[in-house]
Amino acid sequence: MLKKITGLCFITAFVLLTGCASGPSYQTFQKTLKPLSADQGRIYFTRLDTMFGAAVTSDIKLNDEVVGASVSGGFFFIDREPGSYIVSTSTEVERNLQFVLEANQTAYIETEVGMGLMVGRIYPKLIPEIQAMKQIKENKFDNGLKN
Repeated sequence: MLKKITGLCFITAFVLLTGCASGPSYQTFQKTLKPLSADQGRIYFTRLDTMFGAAVTSDIKLNDEVVGASVSGGFFFIDREPGSYIVSTSTEVERNLQFVLEANQTAYIETEVGMGLMVGRIYPKLIPEIQAMKQIKENKFDNGLKN
C-alpha cells in the first residue's frame, strides 16, 4: 500500500512540475517589453494554470510554423505583419483558429484543455483583452520551446 501511495505522489509531482510554466512573471517581463512597431501586430498566447490537463501540451503553430507551446500557466507573444493567420494545436486531433491581424493590433489567444478520447485536447480561441490580461498577470513567460 505504501508503495502505491509513494508512486502516486511521485507521478503527481512529476505532472505538476513538467506541466507548468517556469519563466518570469508578467510584471517582471513587461519591464523589458519593446513597444509594438506601427507596421506590425502582436499575438499573445496564454493558458490558465489549472490542475485539469496540466501535463497536456501541444505545439502552437501559426500558419504551419511552430511558434511556441501551450504550457499550463504560461504566456508568450510574437510580432507579425498584418494578414490572415491560422493557429493550430494538436494532441489526438488538430484544432484550428483563423483570424485576421491588423497593423498595430494586439490579439489574444487562449489555449484551453478539453476532454479527449485518450488525452486532453487543446483548443485555441480568441479572447478579449480584459480577460487575457487577467490571465497573463497570473502567468509566467514560457513559450514552451527548448532553445
